[in-house]
Amino acid sequence: MNDFSKMNSVYAEFFDEDTAPARSTVQVAGLPLNAEMEIEVMASLD
Repeated sequence: MNDFSKMNSVYAEFFDEDTAPARSTVQVAGLPLNAEMEIEVMASLD
């Protein structure tokens, strides 16, 4: 959560505000392998 604003800045570099995919943010005590973040992705192939 301490890096939330940094993540938003990077996210904005790749996605337009009107077409950005949905996302979620969850704070946890720790992630496997001491990862700093976890990113969840959903995709649809038409």
